[in-house]
Amino acid sequence: MKFMKLGSRPDTFYTSEDLRCVSSEVSSDFTIQVSGTKYLLHKFPLLSKCLRLQRMCSESPQSIQLPEFPGGVEAFELCAKFCYGITITISAYNIVAARCAAEYLQMSEEVEKGNLVYKLEVFFNSCVLNGWRDSIVTLQTTKAFPLWSEDLAITSRCIEAIASKVLSHPTKVSLSHSHSRRVRDDDVSSNRASRGWWAEDIAELGIDLYWRTMIAIKSGGKVPSSLIGDALRVYASKWLPSLQRNRKLVGKQADSDSDSDTDSSSKHRLLLESIISLLPAEKGAVSCSFLLKLLKAGNILNASASSKMELARRVALQLEEATVSDLLIPPMSYKSEMLYDVDIVATILEQFMVQGQISPPTSPLRGKKGMMDRRRRSRSAENINLEFQESRRSSSASHSSKLKVAKLVDGYLQQIARDVNLPLSKFVTLAESVPEFSRLDHDDLYRAIDIYLKAHKNLNKSERKRVCRVLDCKKLSTEACMHAAQNEMLPLRVVVQVLFYEQARAAAATTTNCEGKMTELPSNIKALLAAHNIDPSNLNAAAYSTTTSMAAPEDQWSVSGLKSPKSKLSGTLRSKLAEDEEIDERFMNQDGGGRTPSRFKSFCAIPGRPKKMFSKFLSINRNHPNDKN
Repeated sequence: MKFMKLGSRPDTFYTSEDLRCVSSEVSSDFTIQVSGTKYLLHKFPLLSKCLRLQRMCSESPQSIQLPEFPGGVEAFELCAKFCYGITITISAYNIVAARCAAEYLQMSEEVEKGNLVYKLEVFFNSCVLNGWRDSIVTLQTTKAFPLWSEDLAITSRCIEAIASKVLSHPTKVSLSHSHSRRVRDDDVSSNRASRGWWAEDIAELGIDLYWRTMIAIKSGGKVPSSLIGDALRVYASKWLPSLQRNRKLVGKQADSDSDSDTDSSSKHRLLLESIISLLPAEKGAVSCSFLLKLLKAGNILNASASSKMELARRVALQLEEATVSDLLIPPMSYKSEMLYDVDIVATILEQFMVQGQISPPTSPLRGKKGMMDRRRRSRSAENINLEFQESRRSSSASHSSKLKVAKLVDGYLQQIARDVNLPLSKFVTLAESVPEFSRLDHDDLYRAIDIYLKAHKNLNKSERKRVCRVLDCKKLSTEACMHAAQNEMLPLRVVVQVLFYEQARAAAATTTNCEGKMTELPSNIKALLAAHNIDPSNLNAAAYSTTTSMAAPEDQWSVSGLKSPKSKLSGTLRSKLAEDEEIDERFMNQDGGGRTPSRFKSFCAIPGRPKKMFSKFLSINRNHPNDKN
């Protein structure tokens, strides 16, 4: 770092009792009091360089008081020693205090040529502003003299100098904080193959100065948005590192009436909202994980609704990058009974779906012949083809994002399902927020439902049915079906639907053995049906008679086998399902729905043309002792 020495005489200031004096053959004739400290000095050297002291001395010749002296005793002594010709050292650490003090004493060229103000300005412009580290240190010291620094344009000149260096070499030096400390300022322009060398250095600034510096850097238009995002991440990790660990303490501070606690919470909130306002507009400039960390901090610090909504919108743009742990956002108040803020995740999903609807078309526009002629005249066929291909790629990416988000939501549901205070409505709303086509299978959703039912054992039958309504048994794997068939927490209709569907697929794949005998159910399924007082032979016959009849087109769900008078369903099964249906009708009437569900339609559906049989059923049935090969 640069420094400047002024004067050549040795330091002759000393302390005598409560006074600061100058060792001299001439006796002191002047008393100045600065911030409670008295100085016995001489009029001639001081008045010859300080216009303010000249004016004040004419009113009070013997004693002067300077109660609000900028920089205090240290800054006054620098100016006094300069007047005496005593050697002083000026650097980035004290130039702001010295400059403000010299301005206060009016040590300008009007009083004497080569006065202190002039010398400080020369050093500031030629050395401090040309040095990277000097500019940052000087800018940091301005926070002790905010008004003086603004009036003297010290703050603005430091910010401009820092921004110009970043804009000149935005990717030349390493991002490493320790490496940046070892870099000499004359090496700033040398070739270094690293990014964001400036981020950690300016992260030492307070949020107000940092915000102004980043605005200056962004307005230059030369720094990539990814580097801006990296710099914001570095700053946030430095100043918001322990909010998650000390969540309860921070929450109490936010709710506290204490002035100190309120100030601390307000400062953190201002810092967070300032970082949010600096986020680049480009998608991908910052990671989705970083945005969700800011959102977590926003909940803890009770940030403004607009700030959190802006974060939710940005998260939705790249939600497919998130992980389940990223979405586990603590509630706004530490007193909340729920473990996580489910509402903000629902808002993010809503934003994601809204943005997904504004995707480009998957085929080129087909208008009238005249319109196409105009298009041909304005653009070549090659350009149209390129636009079409780009549109297809964008649409494909949007579809892929929805598939990833569906997987993410199901994993999130498994985590929040363990919360005993999670309302049924919130769980169902999140589960239904994902489009049906986005879930290629329902295994993860089934696990989430299973966890929720086990954590909320006090749910009544109607509530359990409501939870399972979103589940599609057609999309369950063999393992999930086997588990569901033996899951006592599931409503009976769901279990029966799984059994019918699996047995129908098995019967369709292997309808009869060589002697015309029907495929039998595995022993564990037989035992389960027996536990529900359902005759397995009647179930098998019903499935067989249905699948051997004319199949419904396109593998649609068919309930003809259950509605037909010739169906061989056991009376016990019919009565159980009818009983469930009557309960549902009463439930719907209580809710004022006015609609009666179609009997057996949603829970006893059998595919008309099953495509394959699960391997577990195949292996059991082929090795059955009654089969003859």
